[in-house]
Amino acid sequence: MKAANKNPDASSSPPQIRMMDPILLVGKSCEMSLTDSNILRLWNDFMPHKNRIENQIPGLLYSVEIYPPDYFKTFNPNRPFVKWAAVAVNAESELPESMRYLTIPGGLYAVFRYKGLPEQASGFYRYIFSEWLPESDYDLDHRPHFSAMGKEYKNRDPLSEEDIYIPIVPR
Repeated sequence: MKAANKNPDASSSPPQIRMMDPILLVGKSCEMSLTDSNILRLWNDFMPHKNRIENQIPGLLYSVEIYPPDYFKTFNPNRPFVKWAAVAVNAESELPESMRYLTIPGGLYAVFRYKGLPEQASGFYRYIFSEWLPESDYDLDHRPHFSAMGKEYKNRDPLSEEDIYIPIVPR
């Protein structure tokens, strides 16, 4: 990997490159754009029903983005994508009302550790897509992007940490 981590908002180490198995999730989704975000409403709708999901794998919450195939060719903050609030499960079962399954396909991911507030993440993502990715040995793959939020995640806390998974393929 050629690219070094030069962003002051990013963790001091380069991303981990991980081959991931598929992940079966249960959650809620909605369409939104960066300029018309419904993230808070989505999570507020999901969390009260989370404990009714059977076969949960404890420990992580998943925030997933499913972008149209050419979403990153020309940046447009008004362009819609699908956002999920979810948990991983180890088997299918009866779903709570308005919940659905989503399978994140397996594959190669660049995993970045983000520390900070959500509204300060734009520079972090700008670094990933405009510096790290072009300088790396990888191209962006068309699979879901996601964040995994565990014990270090503290909603609305500047010391909050989460792992950001960017789908990649070797050049």
